Amino acid sequence: MNWLFKEEPTHYSYDELARDGKTSWTGVRNPVAQKHLRSVKKGDRIFFYHTGKEKAVVGIMRAAGDAYADPSDKTGALSAVDVEPVKKLKSPVTLASIKADKRFSSFVLTKVPRLSVMPVSKDEWDAIVEMSGAK
Repeated sequence: MNWLFKEEPTHYSYDELARDGKTSWTGVRNPVAQKHLRSVKKGDRIFFYHTGKEKAVVGIMRAAGDAYADPSDKTGALSAVDVEPVKKLKSPVTLASIKADKRFSSFVLTKVPRLSVMPVSKDEWDAIVEMSGAK
């Protein structure tokens, strides 16, 4: 599967992930985002999306393992996943450019903009990689 995870770069950026080599994606509270997070499996590809002022896909990461119980959640109801960097995109792909491209008319990012974890279809994945200048 392919995913998109969102984070405010002032909180944790792709460059910090690249420096750290791995991190735990924790603290997701939205029930729909949690449903998606629980479905993440080792090896899944994940876009790193910077929220806030940037609003752009900036990098690719990979799930280092399957989703597991979020250790920061005392109830045991929330999940987390460990991720590792794969590569920074040659050029960030902005939300504005995604919204302007009719290939993304049904993309979750354009339909449910507040969702922090979402699936990405193969066609959407390939289109974003293409838009970033990578082959």
